[in-house]
Amino acid sequence: MADLIRDSTIGQTIRWVTKNKVLHYPEERPDFTVPSSYGLTKGTPERTLQSIEKVPTKTSERRLAQEPVCPDPETVIEEKKIEESEGSDLDQIQPVRSHRSGLSRVRTQSSFHKSITRADLEQQLTQASLEKGPTRPIEPEVLDDGTILVDWYTTDDPENPQNWSFGKKAVVSILIYTYTLAVYMGSAIYAPSEEGVMRRFGVSIQSASLGLSMYVLAYGIGPLFFSPISEIPVIGRNPPYILTYGLFVILLVPTALVDNFSGLIALRFLQGFFGSPCLATGGASLQDMFSFVKLPYALSLWAFAATGGPALGPIISGFSVMAENWRWSLWEMLWLNGPVWLLLFFFLPETSGANILLRRAQRLRKLTGDERLKAQSEIDQKNLTPRDIAVEALWRPMQLMLLDPSIAFTAVYTALVYGIYYSFFEAFPLVYNSLYGFNLGVSGLAFLSLTVGVILSIAVYWWYIYYVVEPSIRTQGLGEPERRLIPALLVTFLIPVGLFIFAWTSKPDIHWIVSLIGVAILTIGIFILLQCIFLYLALSYPQYAASLFAGNDFLRSSLAAGAIHFSRPLFGNLGVGKGVSLLAGLTTGCCVGIFVLYFYGAKLRAKSRFAAK
Repeated sequence: MADLIRDSTIGQTIRWVTKNKVLHYPEERPDFTVPSSYGLTKGTPERTLQSIEKVPTKTSERRLAQEPVCPDPETVIEEKKIEESEGSDLDQIQPVRSHRSGLSRVRTQSSFHKSITRADLEQQLTQASLEKGPTRPIEPEVLDDGTILVDWYTTDDPENPQNWSFGKKAVVSILIYTYTLAVYMGSAIYAPSEEGVMRRFGVSIQSASLGLSMYVLAYGIGPLFFSPISEIPVIGRNPPYILTYGLFVILLVPTALVDNFSGLIALRFLQGFFGSPCLATGGASLQDMFSFVKLPYALSLWAFAATGGPALGPIISGFSVMAENWRWSLWEMLWLNGPVWLLLFFFLPETSGANILLRRAQRLRKLTGDERLKAQSEIDQKNLTPRDIAVEALWRPMQLMLLDPSIAFTAVYTALVYGIYYSFFEAFPLVYNSLYGFNLGVSGLAFLSLTVGVILSIAVYWWYIYYVVEPSIRTQGLGEPERRLIPALLVTFLIPVGLFIFAWTSKPDIHWIVSLIGVAILTIGIFILLQCIFLYLALSYPQYAASLFAGNDFLRSSLAAGAIHFSRPLFGNLGVGKGVSLLAGLTTGCCVGIFVLYFYGAKLRAKSRFAAK
């Protein structure tokens, strides 16, 4: 707990005020000893890998083989996972020599993004799949110019987020999930207030809906700016979280009090923009902590928070707006997000390995006076220019979508299903208020069908990952990225099926539960499809993952914002049955695209300039 508070914003603030006299890091404690490997590097001797001519055949010799080696800047020796069994033949133990390609000795989220070939990805997978072995020192790498790269001290260094205890990872993950849930809830929690906004400011329903659509559009724009900022080593993850979320909470007060329509819409847009770092960086924070094999579980819960937030919003505000007034939903946002921000301020630690090692290097230089001690991120950061940041933030996402057909299709498909998801915030009142006579509060409960669908999706997805994907990866390796699309080949049909059920059973003579079953089926299809597509993209384009997802977020949110405005006229003119059927027809066409991507994805990747070869 002490480390958790030390690395949080309040801990760093206390350290700054006291000039680092409290909440010490190991390097600042009187009993700290600089690892011997760093002491040996002061003379900067030449380091070469010694060829291994003989494989150990005795237990004692095997222990010696587990001692740390001195890695060359180009290569590193990794031991294969050894199955312990009685009578095992130790002569079969072989070291694996692999090209370093700039990858970290101890796996980190940033090393995954530096993977530029299929071999790099397989190495990352191998490292993530190895069972935890005995603690071993990590020899720092020495560059040609004498620079000593500060690394983790040991293979199970407690400062490495990958080595945090399960309890610490759980606390940090829950904070990120809660943060994401609270911000996403802020979009649809406004929906029950639209009629009150119409009456108070004398505007049309289309204008009143801007309070929802501008919020959604803004949290799609935000990642283009905040995602690159969080990747700058000297900044890290926490400052964008705490500063922007603090502004978000402050803006909740004038939003609830503003008495002119233009000001309300402008403030809602700013809320979405400053709330977006959870969308921009939340997944990256989880990647910092969890190994490649276990990451899908953590990311699916994060996706549950992102999907469940908009669904829970109308449930929370529906009854209160009906009982009080339209401003009540805006005050509820303050009551929810204020305490969440305080939790982040007191307990959310930095998870960026690049930032942690940078600060470690600074402390070691201060302790030893050796200016050659530097983190790799410091060196990379010196070559980072504002132009590079701007290109990665604004041009690269668009370039990926325009020049790669696989990325373009997945971006359009995910944007379409996301837009359909948000169109329900306009369709549900037409169905359950007008056709079934639900009041404002009870109609909000219809959104529970979305939450039920997501919970069922997670159960099915976890079963598939645990019983199918993990055993396959351990026995056959990572394989082609298209293998991650196998569940999508099935669930892609659930999307049009669910839409057609909702479209043609939303009638007064058919019980309302039938249409909600269709919504749950649709949600299962959307959730699992998005998990498969995002994992496929991350494995196909690891080097551009940040830009790729930022562009995908922007397109999804843009179409969702548009869907909020075109869905009401669509359903009003064609009726809910024909209008939703039209959307179902579009998703049916996309089902064909998923099969094309599965069977011809390898050929498309071979022609792409961005995919890992």
